[in-house]
Amino acid sequence: MATLFDSLAFVGIPSAVSFPFAARPTSAKLPQCIGLRLRPTVARFVAASAPKVASHAARVVCEAQDAVVDVAAITDANWQSLVLESDSAVLVEFWAPWCGPCRMIHPIIDELAKQYTGKLKCYKLNTDESPSTATRYGIRSIPTVMIFKNGEKKDTVIGAVPKSTLTTSIEKFV
Repeated sequence: MATLFDSLAFVGIPSAVSFPFAARPTSAKLPQCIGLRLRPTVARFVAASAPKVASHAARVVCEAQDAVVDVAAITDANWQSLVLESDSAVLVEFWAPWCGPCRMIHPIIDELAKQYTGKLKCYKLNTDESPSTATRYGIRSIPTVMIFKNGEKKDTVIGAVPKSTLTTSIEKFV
């Protein structure tokens, strides 16, 4: 029975090549990953006369260019200390895991958190896990983004809106 890898054709590698999990002996190896870099490997090419050896330099697969800013989750328990008693402006996204539009706006909130680092604190509140805070602020649709300053609600944006809409709201309070 042929496997998926047996049916793949690799340029420069004979079709008789097998892989580490195949029953046949291995005559060539695919590059192995170490973190975000490919490990340099030596591939052996089986030829009729004599084996030829080719060396491949390590290649960068992915390099993180920007620092990752993680938007922290808040709950009913830490709402008072993190949002209402904050010295700076605070953006809170009310969301739920089953909400499609919430998943669409998550990357935008992450970008805004990075863009306004030091000026604005950003948090996410799961309305399924912290329903009393959501009820207290009248959250009936998600995603809802609220901006707080000096412990008071200053602005509310409902729905998966473009980044420019949120930026306009934020700029009024930072």
